[in-house]
Amino acid sequence: MVTLPEALRLGQAPDGGLYMPDSLPFFSGQMLAKWHQADYLTIAEGVLAPFFEGFLELSLLRTLLQKAYSQTPGWEEGVELPLENYAPQRYLARLDRGPTASFKDFAARLLAQVLPYCYPSGYSLTILVATSGDTGSAVGEAFRGIAGVRVLILYPEAEVSPIQQKQLDHIGQNVRALRISGKFDDCQQLVKTAFLDPDLQHLSLTSANSISIGRVLPQIVYYFYMYAQVVQVPGEEVIFAVPSGNLGNSLGAELARRMGLPVRKIIIGTNLNQAFPIFLATGAYHKIQPSLPCLSNAMNVGHPSNAARYLDLYGGILDKEGVLYQMPDLPQMQQYLAGYAFEDAATEATMRRFYQEHQLILEPHGAVGCLALEKHLAKYSEDLPFPAIVLETAHPAKFAQIVERVLGFAPPACPVLEKVNQRPAQVQALAANYPAFKDFLMTQDA
Repeated sequence: MVTLPEALRLGQAPDGGLYMPDSLPFFSGQMLAKWHQADYLTIAEGVLAPFFEGFLELSLLRTLLQKAYSQTPGWEEGVELPLENYAPQRYLARLDRGPTASFKDFAARLLAQVLPYCYPSGYSLTILVATSGDTGSAVGEAFRGIAGVRVLILYPEAEVSPIQQKQLDHIGQNVRALRISGKFDDCQQLVKTAFLDPDLQHLSLTSANSISIGRVLPQIVYYFYMYAQVVQVPGEEVIFAVPSGNLGNSLGAELARRMGLPVRKIIIGTNLNQAFPIFLATGAYHKIQPSLPCLSNAMNVGHPSNAARYLDLYGGILDKEGVLYQMPDLPQMQQYLAGYAFEDAATEATMRRFYQEHQLILEPHGAVGCLALEKHLAKYSEDLPFPAIVLETAHPAKFAQIVERVLGFAPPACPVLEKVNQRPAQVQALAANYPAFKDFLMTQDA
């Protein structure tokens, strides 16, 4: 067992495993009623304070939350998280309004504020980030300019959108992008191998991917927030439909459920990289190697890291290589979780239909989430009466070429994306092999 600061410093456990809280706080219906229609900071403080007890004083946590969510470009007036009611009892949560137009801003911003307090004054560290699209820019922007921190972002050269690539390459300052000649799973494996390499201990490596528990905990908050905004009678059950790649986002919903949030079902939607939906349906886990390139590129993950955390919560053991050592309680998982996978053609058709029927401009990941909800409700009519929230995880402008090709017009511009053109590129190409990556880490400065 380690403390939260130790888990944040290490990112990944020495044996290659992932850290999990040894216990979770529980919030009563009375507390949920107290949070009804409350602002984001109020709910964030209430949800997160128990995790930081003994590490950060409440007054300091409150200050860091304000810095993360009220004193940062894009959120100067506080967190914006619109919930669009597109049909009766159906909502689209726009988690794309943050400083890098991605849901990952919610976690990265707070992690960047908290992580320096895990180290002595004057300490330096290196953050390694494998990204399939949005994680890298969210983490890079969050840590940009923070003293004593260098950030190296690894992304697959052929599997991010042009806008995403421009964001990654142009963060600058203490952040460098590494364009890897491989897939996301190659990037993730390079990072995980580096963490376990004793030759690199002097670099103080840590993670800001969702393998870090520091990325997962803040993502619990917006499920409580969304619930507080949508449900009219506290205690009513709600359904969440989450586009899922590495499963860190939907894991936030699972933890929220275990902390007292009345979640009826967590619907996990993905593309053809469907290792987890197949497991939920069959009990057999087989990583998809190599991962398959799809329009919803952030979900091009053949072996999701957080699958191990999910199985742990239900009594199972899945190792870092994707080997299932102990079967979880699959019937219980199926009670609360559902997984659906879709081809690109279905994703595009959903983008067109939602614009025609609801005047909603979706990007591919949000379309997968909407489609997963529809498929689930068509299969389980008993869930139809309950409020359902689909998470739109990135701004459509991040996928402007896809949106324009599918809908026939470009999406509205996103102001936070425009700033990337004003910075010089800071990127280096690397082969997808560990010796090359290790040599870079040993010899280069950020």
